[in-house]
Amino acid sequence: MEGETNVRIAIDAMGGDHAPGLIVQGALEAAAQWPDTELLLVGDTSVIEPLMNGKKPANVVICHADEVIGPDDEPVKAVRRKKGASMVVAGQLVREKQADAMLSAGNTGALMATGLLIVGRMDGIERPALAPMMPTMDDIGVLALDLGANMDARPEHLLQYAIMGSIYRAKVHGLEKPRVGLLNVGTEAKKGNEISKAAYELLEQAPVHFIGNVEARDVLSRNCDVLVCDGFAGNIMLKAMEGAAGTIFSSLKEAFGHSIMTKLAAAIMLPKLRTLKNKMDYKEHGGAPLLGLNGLVVKCHGSSDVIAVKNAVRQARIAIQGQLIESIAAEINGK
Repeated sequence: MEGETNVRIAIDAMGGDHAPGLIVQGALEAAAQWPDTELLLVGDTSVIEPLMNGKKPANVVICHADEVIGPDDEPVKAVRRKKGASMVVAGQLVREKQADAMLSAGNTGALMATGLLIVGRMDGIERPALAPMMPTMDDIGVLALDLGANMDARPEHLLQYAIMGSIYRAKVHGLEKPRVGLLNVGTEAKKGNEISKAAYELLEQAPVHFIGNVEARDVLSRNCDVLVCDGFAGNIMLKAMEGAAGTIFSSLKEAFGHSIMTKLAAAIMLPKLRTLKNKMDYKEHGGAPLLGLNGLVVKCHGSSDVIAVKNAVRQARIAIQGQLIESIAAEINGK
């Protein structure tokens, strides 16, 4: 291998709607762009090798795994029973320090179980959090956590989410002083249920730049850089925004097809509409880290394509080189 690799990332080649074809292709493109990164493609060797057309880069290694966790598998049972599944093997590589991170576009619940049961929870962290990037109109995005790993949360959990999210935005996205907001039904300090009120008091004393409560309607305008919430409220907000965006684009497409005049108008507006659609595109953000584990685990979108895989690798590289996991552990445990 030319040069020495300083980053090793395990990729679940068999997980996702477009696996293994587009997952492998994305990995190959990432390997070409970042020769200092070793990519460990985890999956069935007999399936992966033909996809490379005899041109396996020096910094790509195939790690054989003869089982797959499917989208309909019960997460915890699958992780415990399918020891040879590509997702589980990738998690073992991280646990055994043979990889610095793992990526998967497979079963979300199973990946969370892999994180907890295989990779392991970080000391001092009560509940890891799934932290996807939500698109914003200025293209910078908002890191939101938790958006689905835990349906319920105590105030202390929300405090840890805020700390982990703030460190992530500083280390991975280079924000010097990330603004942390607490999702609520109003901006006043005394708004919300008992959990959010208690969390507000904790966040005021936390080592983060807490700006107070924020409302869901303002998130797309990036009124904060880190949005803290429990998984139940956060997931509802995310699905509502995804549904609204899909409905708006479908309505526009229908409206512009009514007549020759509206079709001409559509042709004129097409570049702007494409720009708007790209702002809402998950592929540009790579994946969502599961923060609070002993290693970096990134959940890629189930429909991830070549671009999404490549961006997920980029995202993981930055986090590893910025010592994200070590920084979170030091802050949580006061070291």
